[in-house]
Amino acid sequence: MNTLFDKIWDRHVVQQLEGGLNQLYIDRLYAHEVTSPQAFAGMRARGLRCFRPEQIICMPDHNTQTHDQDQPIADPVSRTQVEMLEKNCEEFGLTHFAMNTKDNGIVHVVGPEKGLSLPGMTIVCGDSHTSTHGAMGAVAFGIGTSEVEMVMASQCILQQKPKSMRITVNGILGPCVTAKDVALYLMSQLSTSGATGYFVEYAGSAVESLSMEGRLTLCNLSIEMGARGGFVAPDEVTFEYLRNREYAPKGEEWDKAVAYWRTLRSGDDAVFDRELTFHAADIEPRITYGTNPGMGIGITETIPTLDMIPAMGQASFKKSLQYMGFEPGEKLLGHPVDYVFLGACTNGRIEDFRAFASFVKGKQKAEGVVAWLVPGSWLVRKQIEDEGLDKILQAAGFEIRQPGCSACLAMNDDKVPAGKLSVSTSNRNFEGRQGPGSRTILASPLVAAAAAITGVISDPREM
Repeated sequence: MNTLFDKIWDRHVVQQLEGGLNQLYIDRLYAHEVTSPQAFAGMRARGLRCFRPEQIICMPDHNTQTHDQDQPIADPVSRTQVEMLEKNCEEFGLTHFAMNTKDNGIVHVVGPEKGLSLPGMTIVCGDSHTSTHGAMGAVAFGIGTSEVEMVMASQCILQQKPKSMRITVNGILGPCVTAKDVALYLMSQLSTSGATGYFVEYAGSAVESLSMEGRLTLCNLSIEMGARGGFVAPDEVTFEYLRNREYAPKGEEWDKAVAYWRTLRSGDDAVFDRELTFHAADIEPRITYGTNPGMGIGITETIPTLDMIPAMGQASFKKSLQYMGFEPGEKLLGHPVDYVFLGACTNGRIEDFRAFASFVKGKQKAEGVVAWLVPGSWLVRKQIEDEGLDKILQAAGFEIRQPGCSACLAMNDDKVPAGKLSVSTSNRNFEGRQGPGSRTILASPLVAAAAAITGVISDPREM
């Protein structure tokens, strides 16, 4: 019996070419302002139109400011990219969710919440974290700019079929342990290259217990293990999440769709190229200590000592700790923090804001901490206000900003200053990722909330 990955991939193969390449049909292309300009320029130079424009959705997110979005973007490069996306969409007849409109937000948040990403689809975007959409039971992966042009022109892409991996996490997640902690734990076990060449199916009782928001977080971070993408088989959680979404099927079409989606499972006798099993009981709230997402520890643990690191990795380990200002064997609990960031395509959904708000309710933000709370979309922002979370957060000393990628990456105004330490719910902690010279600790919304209240790295279970 084929794996679910085989079922979806093989169903979309138009033809197999020499050398093992597949011409793969793509159901949905998402495009943002950073990786699309050259693709549009290439189409224009060849006199081409988009083959199936109704299957392409565009929106700015990386460069948008998270305040005063009714004003022009100050940075000229960022402003030009956002303006060019709007002009290109108008010229090529594409759907454009413009900045500061109710439809806008981070592409990997907007797609699922609008029902544009559906089970069984193939989904691509010129962005590595396209793997997020795999939570819907889709095969979703990032592509390069030349490949964006290829999909625009033909609605197909040339790809080698990846190998299949199943990661099973069984058991019940402990108190304050979230999908983000599961992902950080898996990265620490596999390393940032341990899933290279694979498409990962997440399974097991711990994964099945996750909400759709949790699954989106887990799949978002698949790329940080080196995987081509990651996904979760669709189930009742998926169907209930999608029901009545704006672009999801309706009426009889909904019934037909769900009937098909129920078939999207790996068979009991499916054979994977690699299988790994982990136990939920082994996972506690986690933080990173280095400059890649795989350099992580349980929040009560200590940074590894040099003798625990393989010889070939010791130089980069020392360099990473030197950049972060930490020492081998150091415990990070109680370490002062300067910035806290809640948001990004990893943790910018309504569930993340509910968790953060529930934790800080009745408490006060630490005086010395700068906190950026950035919804992943205008819909999330509306949900925050409709549920009264904004009032809880304001009473605790926080403000809600406007949607965008924000401090996930230093392509907009929200930059962490050099030398400052940020506890961030985003997906990457590379050197300078949140601003030149900035230092980043990746964590869940609950760990971020605890740091924002205490001003130091704190275990949310103790609070």
